[in-house]
Amino acid sequence: MAEKKGVNKSEEIRKVAKSMQDKGEKPRPVVIIAALKKQGIVVSSPQVSMVLKRMGLRPSRGRKAVAAGGRSGAISVEDLLAAKKLVNHFGGTARALAALEALQKFES
Repeated sequence: MAEKKGVNKSEEIRKVAKSMQDKGEKPRPVVIIAALKKQGIVVSSPQVSMVLKRMGLRPSRGRKAVAAGGRSGAISVEDLLAAKKLVNHFGGTARALAALEALQKFES
């Protein structure tokens, strides 16, 4: 099928997505691609996904938040303060590390 020339594809994607949203349907790239294909407009799935994301209809694929109480692997300020207390308790970093190494042997 021949593609229409001079058409703003992003605007057409937005129109179809908005009409689907008005009908209470969830705009999906596959459905939008099929609807535009009937009109003679050829668009790709990534293109539709990007337009939907910019419209706020699709979540961005960023980093997920760490669950409450979970650890992301990063050292927090609270972790550093606790380590400082531990070092002070043992009288120096070398003794604190030696104690932690001994503890690690028991855990294995």
